Amino acid sequence: MKFTEIKDMSVTELMKKRSVLSEQLFEARMKNSIGQMSSPLQIRQLRRDIARINTAIVGKATSKKSS
Repeated sequence: MKFTEIKDMSVTELMKKRSVLSEQLFEARMKNSIGQMSSPLQIRQLRRDIARINTAIVGKATSKKSS
């Protein structure tokens, strides 16, 4: 997921997407710990997507405060 896709979403959509990605990250970590995951790089991608979403949420929150 690219940041350009994320910045157009509303805060509520971002929070929903973050919760879905957090659940996926948990499942990926569990699969990785028991050796069922074919590509552990998926964990890195999920973490980065969550970080991008968090950045967008904070950016939208600070822009509302300054307005």
